[in-house]
Amino acid sequence: MADLKAMALILGGMLLAFPALASPVCATDDLGKEICLEQPAQRIAALSPGATELAWAAGAGDQVVAVVAYSDYPPAAKEVTSVGSHTRMDMERLLELQPDLVIGWVTGNPTEQLATLREMGVPVFSIEPRSFEAVSDTIERLSILAGTEAAGFAEADRFRKGITDLRARFSGADTVPVFYQVWDEPLMTVNRDHLIGEMIELCGGDNVFGHLERLVPRISAEAVIAANPEAILAGGMGEENRHWLTRWQSFPSLTATERNNLFFIPPSLVQRPTPRMLEGTRLFCEKLEVARDRRP
Repeated sequence: MADLKAMALILGGMLLAFPALASPVCATDDLGKEICLEQPAQRIAALSPGATELAWAAGAGDQVVAVVAYSDYPPAAKEVTSVGSHTRMDMERLLELQPDLVIGWVTGNPTEQLATLREMGVPVFSIEPRSFEAVSDTIERLSILAGTEAAGFAEADRFRKGITDLRARFSGADTVPVFYQVWDEPLMTVNRDHLIGEMIELCGGDNVFGHLERLVPRISAEAVIAANPEAILAGGMGEENRHWLTRWQSFPSLTATERNNLFFIPPSLVQRPTPRMLEGTRLFCEKLEVARDRRP
């Protein structure tokens, strides 16, 4: 009898030591839906390049079995099976890979395809980080669902600290009127509520189109000329394509052109809500420092 009691105590202690074996893992997505898995995800499908980067940031790169076009970072992501683009997935191919978690993009993936996955019982965790803090928070939530909390929470903290340090460094910087070009044809920018808008503000920039209502508004070249930004920053179709800045060289009366404050920023460092935004923000802040130094 004593041996049975001792064994019961041992088994009870083991169950207390390994609660994850008996409990599901849960996290709430950016649609406010709680997603629960019976066990941490082992076969993850990331349906945007940003989601792919965030899965790796969460420490779950080895569990990613499906990505979409332009999922080019980290380099290992290029070796993962592609299931189409973020705007149209090959559903048959995706389901053949038997994902136990799909990371969806709230405004980027087709709602009907995500709905189909949910109807078939595939867990879909929808994300769309719109602030620096949301980037860290998303990494943490993904790491919970993937069972990689140690790596994910460490990366989230690293990103938070980096952003906090930059914010302190540039908190007293002189304001620089800025136009950020997010697309060329049609000409598009971002408002102050966009994550890039937060980046501009952190670096001491004044987004000349920050007041516009739409998150990613269309504008005209005439509107840029009228706003007369002191610095123009742009990405392009690719990491080395700087031609979007060429058009502004034909407007010598623009302050940004006159002072040679036309700066290229690799788009993947700025336009994907991932930890690489820390590097992009540092670069953005450095460009605005150059603009300050060029003042007469």
